[in-house]
Amino acid sequence: MNNAILFTHKDLVEKSKLGDRKMQYKLYSLYVDAMFNVSIRIVKVKEDAEDVVQDSFIDAFKNLASFKYESTFGSWLKRIVINKSINYLKVKRIPLVAIEAQEYWIPEKVEDISTENLDISNIKKAIQQLPNGYQTIINLYLIEGYDHKEIGDILEISVSTSKSQYHRAKKKLIQLIN
Repeated sequence: MNNAILFTHKDLVEKSKLGDRKMQYKLYSLYVDAMFNVSIRIVKVKEDAEDVVQDSFIDAFKNLASFKYESTFGSWLKRIVINKSINYLKVKRIPLVAIEAQEYWIPEKVEDISTENLDISNIKKAIQQLPNGYQTIINLYLIEGYDHKEIGDILEISVSTSKSQYHRAKKKLIQLIN
């Protein structure tokens, strides 16, 4: 990754590490909307997502000394928000992944998708109609860009479970879009 990208907002981060509340607020202002969007896709409830984001920023600022520019600040913060969102669901005992025992193998064949239904609002509506576990996998894989190993680590499931759930979710999403 380009060093200029890694050091985006370095001045704000370094001053925030020293406890400068104004700089912390500037960082917060720069990232709060994006982090809310990440959380709402996982927890689904506006108030819950707001709580998760606030807790995430508190943790981020408490642990800012551990941020070493190995990724961008935004990526580091996003990981905190995703983990907090997933943990929030676990605490509420909302099932993340619904596993049908009789379905172990999903063929790779993908159905043709009617292109007239492929506008973003139809896709968003279809994702919202998916069961929570499927929504979580779709959001983490397609929208947040995590691979199946990372999803497995985040959700505490195996890589193969992540892959099979993704294929089931994708199949269901295609059915809903068509």
